[in-house]
Amino acid sequence: MPDPRRAAAPALLVLVIAGCLQASPTPSASASPRASALPTATPGGSASGGPTASGEPTATPEPPLSLEIPGRHDRRQVALRVEPDVPPDADGEIVVTVRNLTDRRVGELVLRWNSDLDQVLYLAPFRPSQQRIANGGPPLVQDWTKWVRGPGENGEPAGTTSLGWGPLLPGGVLTIPIQVTRQDRGELSFDLQVLAGEAILALEDGSPAEQRVNVP
Repeated sequence: MPDPRRAAAPALLVLVIAGCLQASPTPSASASPRASALPTATPGGSASGGPTASGEPTATPEPPLSLEIPGRHDRRQVALRVEPDVPPDADGEIVVTVRNLTDRRVGELVLRWNSDLDQVLYLAPFRPSQQRIANGGPPLVQDWTKWVRGPGENGEPAGTTSLGWGPLLPGGVLTIPIQVTRQDRGELSFDLQVLAGEAILALEDGSPAEQRVNVP
């Protein structure tokens, strides 16, 4: 008679193997990383969340040594010519020629520039001389009527220098030599205005009598 223990052994072995197979966990698929959300454009902003460029124009900054146009305008027209003769490393002269294009007299012609120009070029209606400072010397003859660093008593703005000359007769011409003492080297540009008193005159095309002067 067969031994029952031997018959049960194979069956027990099958059960043990089956139990092991059921107990061992199968590797689960690892969770794949979720795609990060892409930034979306929002009204008034860029896709990255930064501000977008405004469509409004920005104001252009004024160049150095510029002047504001005065509030008062004189519609009398003049022709303006400015001739600088200033070496890069020495003193010189700027000659301003103004022609009256109307039949009306200009009582006092005023040239105006930015006072900060003095740091590089010092403009004056004369050069110091022994004749000007000598006691008992001959009487001085000068064509300029005023030389004012603003603010002045007659409304000359702060930060400006005004040189008066004249009068300018109807159809007449004034040639104004301005002496230049160089304080520092360097090329520069500055605004020069022509006024009647405190009202800016007009050029032949009707624009304000102002010129950008370039000095090497």
